[in-house]
Amino acid sequence: MRTHVDLPVSLSRDAAEPLTAQLVTWLRGAMLDGTLASGERLPSTRALAAQLGVSRTVVTEAYQQLYAEGWLDGRHGSGTFVADIEAGTGSGTGSGTGSGTGSGTGRAPRPPAKDAYVPAQQPPEGLINLTSGSPWVRDYDQAAWRRAWRRAADLPPGDSPDTYGLPRLRELLADHLRRARGMAVGPDNILVTRGTGNGLDLCAMALLAPGARAGVEDPGYRVARTVFEARGAEVVPCPVDEDGVIVDGLPEDLRVLYTTPAHQFPLGGRLPIPRRERLLAWAGSTGATIVEDDYDAEFRYDVAPLPALYGLDPSRVVLLGTLSKILAPDVGVGWLVGEPGLVSRIAALRWAVADRTSGPVQQAVATLLERGDIDRHLRRMRLEYARRRAVVVELLGPACRLRGDTAGLHVLAELPAALVPGVVDRAVQRGVMLDSTERHHHGRTRLHGLVIGYGSASLPDVRRGCEIVAELIREARSQDRSRAGS
Repeated sequence: MRTHVDLPVSLSRDAAEPLTAQLVTWLRGAMLDGTLASGERLPSTRALAAQLGVSRTVVTEAYQQLYAEGWLDGRHGSGTFVADIEAGTGSGTGSGTGSGTGSGTGRAPRPPAKDAYVPAQQPPEGLINLTSGSPWVRDYDQAAWRRAWRRAADLPPGDSPDTYGLPRLRELLADHLRRARGMAVGPDNILVTRGTGNGLDLCAMALLAPGARAGVEDPGYRVARTVFEARGAEVVPCPVDEDGVIVDGLPEDLRVLYTTPAHQFPLGGRLPIPRRERLLAWAGSTGATIVEDDYDAEFRYDVAPLPALYGLDPSRVVLLGTLSKILAPDVGVGWLVGEPGLVSRIAALRWAVADRTSGPVQQAVATLLERGDIDRHLRRMRLEYARRRAVVVELLGPACRLRGDTAGLHVLAELPAALVPGVVDRAVQRGVMLDSTERHHHGRTRLHGLVIGYGSASLPDVRRGCEIVAELIREARSQDRSRAGS
């Protein structure tokens, strides 16, 4: 990776196109034709603004636009880099210096593939982050956190990590699942993982031979597709509707089906009991294993969560859970629940590949569970997220149809396909980062809209961000009606 690059770009104040748009067009073209390579570090906003003789705002807004489109990647404390994207095709050799026209390379920029877009973990400074997938991590019991780590530090390091996880933590997790999810499980049913992704990978190792077919909800969790493909499986997209995965028509040759019945990601449906029973009957007749991601089961705002699929038929289901949404993604502790024989088989495979969960982290989490600190934090965050969810519904409900607003940390704001890109682009210009349904589909996008996450932004920022988004949606609808009437 080159560590320094001078950008041969010039902007014209006499052009009809705004300076920010000119810079965005030039940078896109440079990334498409290879002038800017994947991993290239871009100048800071201050340095590039000085080079171009423009205000820093021009450069900041251009970078923000390209962040939202997936062209740039932010590394906290390290700067701004060109994302790992597939370069455009064509024979053009110039970089399109934007000599007053902002015309770029002379060909229409091709957006990155859906699977190439990974939002920056650290959004550009000043942006309100309304993308999905992140909880609020700034409000926690500091005394409880320090106490848990002091307890972990008092214990000697282990010399032979238990691939099942610490016995004490497994007992506490079994008790937690009995109380929180009504599941009658014991320590023999539990293996401590590093989170959902790790649990998925362990299931893939145990259940999928190379070439086997694995079903994943479509639209759905992209990490599940990535993990199964990395283990050599053929990923089969399985359609979902507003209630969850559609059972009728599921292929009979699937070895595994990954599903999120508690709060489908990203549509937000809750799989009803009759469909759960049909899904379990399908698994029983085909011999498939259902991998149940208990995603967002802890956060409901209308009624109590439905029973986990695992509790209805433990012989056909493996359940995955994590503390990433309850506490923080950085903790890196989750759980896999299955029949003891399967758990033992997974533990043996885990030992063979030297995979394990950090012992001191497990000790700290065990203390948090033992003292009731996680339960108290969960109750507090339910109230906090309920307030944010109410703001989202209040402000966006009149502007569009909302789905999945009764649970979790995100809602789906349905919009006509033609309006989504413009709303996302203009939101970035107004200081709000958004996510759309497009990148969560495996193939053709069948349902269009915005996936509004309200976990990682403060309550005032959620309100301000939703006000901006609602205004942009109304403007887009008005412009669309004007075009249709002309």
